[in-house]
Amino acid sequence: MRLVLLLPAGVALLAGLDAAAMLLDVPAPIRLDRLPDVHGVLMVLGFVGTLIALERAVALGHRLGYLAPGLLGLGGLFLISPAPIEIGQALLVAGAVALIGVYLPLWRRQRDEAVLVQIIGAAAGLGAAMLWLGGVAVPELLGWLASFVILTIAGERLELARLAMGPRAGTIMVALSHCLLAALVATLLWPEIGTVLLGLVVLGMTGWLAQHDIARATIRQSGFPRYAAGCMLAGYAWLAIAGGIWLLGGPVADGVRYDAVVHAVFLGFTFSMIMAHAPVILPAVLRRPLPYHPALIGPVVLLHGSLVLRLWAGDGLGSQDAWVTGEC
Repeated sequence: MRLVLLLPAGVALLAGLDAAAMLLDVPAPIRLDRLPDVHGVLMVLGFVGTLIALERAVALGHRLGYLAPGLLGLGGLFLISPAPIEIGQALLVAGAVALIGVYLPLWRRQRDEAVLVQIIGAAAGLGAAMLWLGGVAVPELLGWLASFVILTIAGERLELARLAMGPRAGTIMVALSHCLLAALVATLLWPEIGTVLLGLVVLGMTGWLAQHDIARATIRQSGFPRYAAGCMLAGYAWLAIAGGIWLLGGPVADGVRYDAVVHAVFLGFTFSMIMAHAPVILPAVLRRPLPYHPALIGPVVLLHGSLVLRLWAGDGLGSQDAWVTGEC
């Protein structure tokens, strides 16, 4: 059952990669007219959202919890189907509501601040899905989608590295999470001021996490601890870049700054964190071992090397060849 629920996430990932090829105007295996338009939401809620919801449903240990990954995965499939796009959007809204429904009993078990941070992140994901269903353009939802993954990952880091972060870590992270949510609302009402506030909060949260995360110590070890720490610290660096662009540049809806923020958050930060946690989380979800092997370093180097090429040489220096090569 868990594997079946994981399959739509895999389909969403492959469809998202296909959409990226279409956006680059390079050969794509499948060409669907609306695929580039749903590319971002498909990757964030259809792929990442389904993974997160499945992992949380396993932690809950109740059959109803699997509604969340099921609805999010189904929503992703409908987005790339010939069905009206509103069906996929509505399923994503329902999946985000169900994800909050998974978090609430987890919160009631221990009143854990780490879970509360993730609830706030799920609320940002629900806000993005509802606004998209209501007709708001995807570029205007960038902060909401980014906050969904940022707060979810921040909550998981708090959950896994609480002892290293200190006794006040939970209180600080909850306060920063509320500030981030307030900044998101401000981006809709006052885009210029709200985006600057969003960048400021993201930079503050990133700096605090990087300063207190146990990854700063485990990077000096060997094997899997060093691998995971390297992925996490690199992810924090990319997130800081995105926060800096928001803080200094204001609203981003297109162009090179938009491209840089999207890839810094959703590839540099999100995928790096997925790579760091996959050897721990996937065995717990699928009940199959995923032992660490030095070969896992290869994809990480490729990911960050391609991002440097795309964002620095492509977006920063204006090289079209570097932009396309980095994406490919």
